[in-house]
Amino acid sequence: MSKRILIVEDEKNIVDILSFNLGKEGYETLEAYDGEAGLQLALEQNPDLILLDLMLPKMDGFDVCRNLRKENRSTPVIMLTAREEETDKVLGLELGADDYITKPFSMRELLARVKANIRRNEMVNGAPVSAPAATGSRMELGRITIDPDQMMVYKDGRALDLTQREYELIKFLAAQPGKVFSREALMEHVWNYEGYVGDVRAVDVAVRRLREKVEDDPASPQFVVTRRGLGYYFNA
Repeated sequence: MSKRILIVEDEKNIVDILSFNLGKEGYETLEAYDGEAGLQLALEQNPDLILLDLMLPKMDGFDVCRNLRKENRSTPVIMLTAREEETDKVLGLELGADDYITKPFSMRELLARVKANIRRNEMVNGAPVSAPAATGSRMELGRITIDPDQMMVYKDGRALDLTQREYELIKFLAAQPGKVFSREALMEHVWNYEGYVGDVRAVDVAVRRLREKVEDDPASPQFVVTRRGLGYYFNA
């Protein structure tokens, strides 16, 4: 069965280009030209992924994403925008977007991100109770296992339902256990903001959400630990 992608974008030429290229890759598409229609389609049709513009009539992309997550929908969301302000990127991620791409973008890059997000969401939703057999690329870190091939994290053998950003964050920290990374360093390496200087609250938000999923007691973390005044590290 073909995967369905909802495109929420008010520029018809962009919608046409996206629909054409996604169709060539075997995806079905749904289209909405304003935020209210996009949210309604997202809730009614339950697409496999949403390409969501930020600047939309009636309801902007931030509110669409916010309302979608309020309904406990975990549909992967890739935000599209021509705006490059860092605050837009941070807010989009805080509201639960899985990825972010700025116009003009490479269609090849966008298709690769679409495929990766859909694939990972399938693995999370259909993950077995136990982790798969060991492979050379997996990281075994006590009660935590990270499988880069499947883009999955397991705790005590059970798959964790992480967003792409949460997965990238724990994978990066766990690759060098015990090493403390500043918020700025995490923005640069995990969020891919080269030479980032500015608001780093998105890191704290992502860490808090990650702890809610990975820790026995998020208020007293054992795995993703704060080094006061310096940053965060993974405690293996």
